[in-house]
Amino acid sequence: MSYTVKDISTKTGVTAHTLRFYEKQGVLPYAERTKNGIRMYDESSIEWIETILALRSTGIPLADLKHYVDLYKEGDSTLQQRKEIMNNHKVKVEEQILQLIKTLGRINYKMALYDVQLEELERSNCTL
Repeated sequence: MSYTVKDISTKTGVTAHTLRFYEKQGVLPYAERTKNGIRMYDESSIEWIETILALRSTGIPLADLKHYVDLYKEGDSTLQQRKEIMNNHKVKVEEQILQLIKTLGRINYKMALYDVQLEELERSNCTL
């Protein structure tokens, strides 16, 4: 099945501008064009877009993503290199998660302090 930019944008939530940007940056390998120059995408394009979005949401630089796509285009001889790129990024994401868990703990601690202070304030207002 083929999809237009509008179809893909609706399906993935990615704007047409962003799709064109990813294509221009070389991180979207499956955008084909009709003889009239209209961009057409297929199911593998959707999969790539979802992967790009997931990786970008974790902060992977576009240059790293482009390098990964270039290796993908070279074929199976680059499987080990692609795995290493993903593994290195996985380690960074795990570090981000640990930091977020620590930050969440700090936020929860502050929320508990506010609860205690609000209860004390409420009690003191009741006794006046």
